[in-house]
Amino acid sequence: MAKTIKVVLAEDQGMVRGALSVLLGIEPDIEVVASAADGDEALRLVGQLRPQILVTDIEMPKSTGLELTARVRNLYPETRVVILTTFARPGYLRRALDAGAHGYLLKDRPSTELADAVRRVHQGLRVVDPGLAAEVWNAEPDPLTDREREILRRAGEGESTAEVAKALRLSDGTVRNYLSEAISKLGAHNRVEAARLARAKGWL
Repeated sequence: MAKTIKVVLAEDQGMVRGALSVLLGIEPDIEVVASAADGDEALRLVGQLRPQILVTDIEMPKSTGLELTARVRNLYPETRVVILTTFARPGYLRRALDAGAHGYLLKDRPSTELADAVRRVHQGLRVVDPGLAAEVWNAEPDPLTDREREILRRAGEGESTAEVAKALRLSDGTVRNYLSEAISKLGAHNRVEAARLARAKGWL
């Protein structure tokens, strides 16, 4: 039987990436054509190989899985995205769906569920972890703008105001204003607490 569903994997942990490749590769109708360790590499591979499915983690170097999902949707809409993550957070699920993901599964689910999800998404269906699907409708709305989120994420990872400003080509004052707004929206006392709260809710 010819393999009919071509998949690219994006996962920064080498052991997990290898295991996923093996688990999907043994399926008679699924072929893992390439795997990537970061979001930028994954985008390049999707453009080069045009797989039907991209399976990606959320937290990765260079481009996050959510950023990758949005770029794939815009550049290669024929490739459908399945998010595979450890984060059982409604905030992440809502952002993933908004970015254009067609599937959202947790890594602690049986491996057979991933192969089944790949098939169903390939058929045009949407697959979401059943426990999270109910929670997302009752989840708090994400108060952060994309720019606030990006700056808060960088600040939470230890970058100084000057470093964030240089990376994003903004003034120091503009960065401080964005941080102040994000901190206020989250009811936090400082940037570290704000980043922690936002991450816990799946908003970073």
